[in-house]
Amino acid sequence: MGRAFEYRKATKLKRWGNMARVFTKLGKQLTIAAKSGADPATNPALRAVIQNAKAENMPKENIERAIKRAVEKEQSDYKEVVYEGYGPNGVAFIIETATDNPTRTVANIRSYFNKHNGSLGTSGSVEFMFDHKCVFKVKSKEGLDIENIEFELIDYGAEELFAEENEIMIYGTFESFGNIQKYLEDNGFEIISAGFDRIPTGELKVLSPEQTVEINKLIEKFQDDDDVQNVFHNMSESGE
Repeated sequence: MGRAFEYRKATKLKRWGNMARVFTKLGKQLTIAAKSGADPATNPALRAVIQNAKAENMPKENIERAIKRAVEKEQSDYKEVVYEGYGPNGVAFIIETATDNPTRTVANIRSYFNKHNGSLGTSGSVEFMFDHKCVFKVKSKEGLDIENIEFELIDYGAEELFAEENEIMIYGTFESFGNIQKYLEDNGFEIISAGFDRIPTGELKVLSPEQTVEINKLIEKFQDDDDVQNVFHNMSESGE
């Protein structure tokens, strides 16, 4: 098993929080994806976000409303902005946002860092410490030969594949998202979720309970911000 497997096993996955916050974030993702085309049949990125929304039990009317925003000029124009920085004890952070007001968002992100003994960095200051990967979760099939599927998916850009109960996790290069998605759809796999992950190239161990509490408070502040879509860091399991 490689780094993606180890990272997933060593990281406690935190949900966004309450359902309203989940739907807010997914709504922004749907609107952004739909700007490239409101028809999911011809827009793979939109299909993927719709699948994620359904996996979170987002109501159909919410999904349709979010897509409609993309074609209504009077609606806010969301932009995807990535921020980088260091938290306490040298933990590296990448924060992905979707915002209609970057001035507000960067001010909030900077204040969270400052209040928790961290600092907002410049573009590229920590990005080199993470590998940007695409990741799919699909339902397994009865009698499926995992090794054969893995060999086939390698040709489409997949790098790691492993089974978890009745599900299969697939990690690939960032650029291979569309190719892997097409393979899964063409071969009748039910995609539970699809998206991107930033996997640390090396782990930073945070040993003391006090350090752990401080870092988790910063993570929670980021996750509570409606503009924040994803928070990635290089704190290892021992610091979780």
